[in-house]
Amino acid sequence: MKEIKCPNCGQVFQVDESGYAQIVSQVRDAEFLRELQRQEKALAEKREAELKLIKADQEKTAAEKDREIARLNAKLENSETEKKLAMTEAVQQKDAELAEKNEEITRLRSELQLQKQEGELQAQSLKNEYSGMLKLKDEQIEQLKDFKSKQSTKMVGESLERHCSDEFNKIRMTAFPNAYFEKDNEAVENTKGDFIFRESDENGTEFISIMFEMKNESDTTATKHKNEDFFDKLDKDRKKKKCEYAVLVSTLEADSELYNSGIVDVSYRHEKMYVVRPQMFITIITLLRNAALNSLKYQRELAIVRNQQIDIQNFEENMNTFKEQFGRNYRLASEKFRKAIDEIDKTIDHLQKTKDALLGSENNLRLANGKAEDLTIKKLTKNAPSVREMFEELNDGK
Repeated sequence: MKEIKCPNCGQVFQVDESGYAQIVSQVRDAEFLRELQRQEKALAEKREAELKLIKADQEKTAAEKDREIARLNAKLENSETEKKLAMTEAVQQKDAELAEKNEEITRLRSELQLQKQEGELQAQSLKNEYSGMLKLKDEQIEQLKDFKSKQSTKMVGESLERHCSDEFNKIRMTAFPNAYFEKDNEAVENTKGDFIFRESDENGTEFISIMFEMKNESDTTATKHKNEDFFDKLDKDRKKKKCEYAVLVSTLEADSELYNSGIVDVSYRHEKMYVVRPQMFITIITLLRNAALNSLKYQRELAIVRNQQIDIQNFEENMNTFKEQFGRNYRLASEKFRKAIDEIDKTIDHLQKTKDALLGSENNLRLANGKAEDLTIKKLTKNAPSVREMFEELNDGK
């Protein structure tokens, strides 16, 4: 049995299981229905509120979307405008640049055309000048050929020497005021060069010396010489005159590309030897002199050391000479001293003998004097009666 208490009066009822089940079922169904209705109402209210909220949100979102769309549309319109403006500006700038480039191209074309015209005029001027120079050169060559044809071999050689001498003397006082450049007139072993160049610094230290040989020949000369034919003699002349460099100034082998190229170093044949054309005569002097000036400092230091060595050598030589002369004089003096002593000893011995002889003579003289004092006429005429008679007659006659 189940008990059920009335909620209003408090009375307790007893019901069986089936009745309880029915009551519970009824209560549960009614409660469930009420709860269901309540929940349905709550859900409906909630749904309605949510729908209102959603509608409001939707309305708000739609407004915001409309505003955003309007903003984006405005921005898009502005962007399109800016884009159009930028494109317009870019196009204008590009057009300006193209116009500027076109102007620059036009200007450059004008300048190029002007330069072309100037180049053509200059080329024509150079051509005319070169043609004039060629013509003058041809005339000079013809004159030189005519001049050479009228000269003897000796005169041809002397003309080159005179040319080199004149070229040097033109700049002697400005470029080489302290230099020596003269004809080599002193023959050593029956040979000599043509010119010698020497230069010294303010202390008198020679820093450059060049032996020159000038070789020229007529175009009509039957036997043509080569430059190398004169290398050996030039090297010997350089060494005999104690020159540092040797230079052959030559017009020989006029068609040689080697000798026409400028200054030719032939030290593979002889040390410090060069071959030049006459137009390079001053140039080779200048180059060798400048190179020597660069090493002059070291030459000065070497000269100081050499002078010191010479001073020491001279001191030693003077000392040795003094010692030798002193020793010789001492030996000679000793010999003469001994000889003088011997002579003195001999003289003393001789004087002693003379003294003894003199002493002996004095004794004899004393005896002689005694005898002379003892001598009378009576004694003298003792054994000479005739003489005594003569003395007596003489006495009687007085």
